[in-house]
Amino acid sequence: MISSDVIRGYTDTMILALLLEQPSYGYAISREISELTRGQYVMKETTLYSAFNRLEGNGYLTSFYGTETSGKQRTYYQITEKGRQYYQEKKDEWALTKIVVEKFIR
Repeated sequence: MISSDVIRGYTDTMILALLLEQPSYGYAISREISELTRGQYVMKETTLYSAFNRLEGNGYLTSFYGTETSGKQRTYYQITEKGRQYYQEKKDEWALTKIVVEKFIR
């Protein structure tokens, strides 16, 4: 398992990456993170929804209710153009971070 301390600065980036192609909702995003990491990282629900609130508050996401006909109505999240720009900045930052940290990991 990956420590949440190690990945904390990149949870927003992970969420935005999953929303680049299409809107999604919390449970699906959580499941996809777990699947993509083969269970090595599981984002806690509180972390996920705190990130949604922060990202939406910063203008990186918008939310809307889905049109499901049965069960509880889901809140979907969609990346904004500002969110796409932020994602690219964080992606570039990660590339530089890896270069720097790898100089110390042998």
